[in-house]
Amino acid sequence: MRKTVSIAALALALTSSAFAADLPSYKAPPPPPPPPPPMWTGFYLGLNAGYGFGTTDRVNTVAYPMLDSLAGATQFLNGLPFVTSNFIPGITSLANTGTANVNQNGFIGGGQIGYNYQWGQSVVVGLEADIQGAGIRGRGGYSGVSTDALAFGVGGINILSLSRTAIGSGEITAGIDWMGTVRGRLGWLAMPTLLLYGTGGLAYGGAYANATHSAGGNLGLSVLGVNLLSIGAPVIPGSGQYSDIRVGWTAGGGFEWMVMPNWSVKAEALYYDLGSASFSSSPVIAVSPVGILGFGGPFIANVPTTRVRYDGVIARMGINYHFNWGAPAPVYAKY
Repeated sequence: MRKTVSIAALALALTSSAFAADLPSYKAPPPPPPPPPPMWTGFYLGLNAGYGFGTTDRVNTVAYPMLDSLAGATQFLNGLPFVTSNFIPGITSLANTGTANVNQNGFIGGGQIGYNYQWGQSVVVGLEADIQGAGIRGRGGYSGVSTDALAFGVGGINILSLSRTAIGSGEITAGIDWMGTVRGRLGWLAMPTLLLYGTGGLAYGGAYANATHSAGGNLGLSVLGVNLLSIGAPVIPGSGQYSDIRVGWTAGGGFEWMVMPNWSVKAEALYYDLGSASFSSSPVIAVSPVGILGFGGPFIANVPTTRVRYDGVIARMGINYHFNWGAPAPVYAKY
């Protein structure tokens, strides 16, 4: 009986082994791959080039009266019944008052350096500084005219009139020789290699402006509306210059594409505002043409003051090399 049980147990064990060998084998699923390393984290250095478009074209010049001896000498006639009009003090300054259209446009190019930090798989924050030479400049002119008269008459009819006319002009040049920015950047990865970002911060640059002002004037004598005499007045032109480092702000956005390991290209547009500057020119002086007014000496003068605004939009492209200094090394799990 014991021998029979042993033979049966052996047969069952052999049968179970054969059945188990026919079953399919089972393996645990492989672990998920580790996330890609943050390819945007680290320092970078690059070059850029583009074009600047000025957004404020109007340059205003206002001339302030400095001397008007002719008008001053005749003011005592005001109120007399036979004086129908009189010279207006300072009116000749209107000849050198006007608005010039100065389009400050030109090429710009230089370099940039920055640092990015990739936060997770979608967000990139960073800081970038750039500096570049600029050929942003413009030129424009204005013209102005002023007239007044000392007239004597009765019954609303001018019998004798001494008139003066001034025709002025000016030319303004203005621009930016160089510009730099220090900006923060905040971006979103539309794809692992494509960064869309907004940026803003400090802007600064070397701004300049030049102005020249001139005028032509004459004195006219008429009787009963008939011109009998016209005498030109020689004019000494005025001029002024401005040059300074201006500080303002900038904001904009763009995209950057990692075209190959460590190399990216970018395109961006920035609005910049370096504020306004005002500067005065030397006086525009009319010299007396007749002896009764002090021949050869100044008898009318004004001082033009010009105000220029430095703002615009820069559209540019650039290329960056990413050193990945400061980037964490990718971590791979071990199994």
